[in-house]
Amino acid sequence: MSYKRVLIKLSGEGLANKDKRLAIDYELVEKFAKQLKVIIKRNIEVAIVVGGGNFWRGTSAAKNGIQRVRADYIGMLATTMNALALQSGFENNNLHCRVLSSLTMDPKVCEVYINEKAKKYLKSGEVVIFAGGTGRPFFTTDTASTLFASEINADAILMGKNNVDGVYDSDPKFNPNAKKFEKITYDELLEKDLRIIDTTAASMAKENKIDIIIFDINEQDSLLRAIDNEVPNTIITSKK
Repeated sequence: MSYKRVLIKLSGEGLANKDKRLAIDYELVEKFAKQLKVIIKRNIEVAIVVGGGNFWRGTSAAKNGIQRVRADYIGMLATTMNALALQSGFENNNLHCRVLSSLTMDPKVCEVYINEKAKKYLKSGEVVIFAGGTGRPFFTTDTASTLFASEINADAILMGKNNVDGVYDSDPKFNPNAKKFEKITYDELLEKDLRIIDTTAASMAKENKIDIIIFDINEQDSLLRAIDNEVPNTIITSKK
């Protein structure tokens, strides 16, 4: 795979430290930083969209009487917290990084997302972290990922999942005979109703001819090996 600009989608749950019960695993952030430095040295530009599930789950909020719109905005703030934590971890490892938010924030916190500014930072070799999702409720961070990838003209989205190494025809946790796809088109994904990503995200990625690589974020050197196609994965593509 010869990608020049990629967007990495990290789940909030994947950032959490399970053993120490911390919201963010800083050792994991350091490992990501070291891998990204290698990727950038190959002249591959890197953007990141991060979720907020380690801080806030909108589905749980709904059960406790918090309306969906407000719950989604709280979730956007959670993604900003993760983005700033990633930025600090990256900078501690001498990796230049910018956080751009879809929400209007005080400039002391982070910059507001402007497309031209994002592309400028990427071309200069900086990692750009997009925070705040789409800035609007009712959209997932999957959709935010495909939206940002489309706007910055990314070649591919590396979608790191938590203990999921690709797309299957059924849930492998319940079906030991589930078939894994090495490659699948967006049309097939939508036709088979395989909900590894939401349909809005799949349709947008298809329209803009952006590959999505699904892999397990917990694999050793997962980001670097996903780019090199050396980690178990599924490639979702617009082409047969």
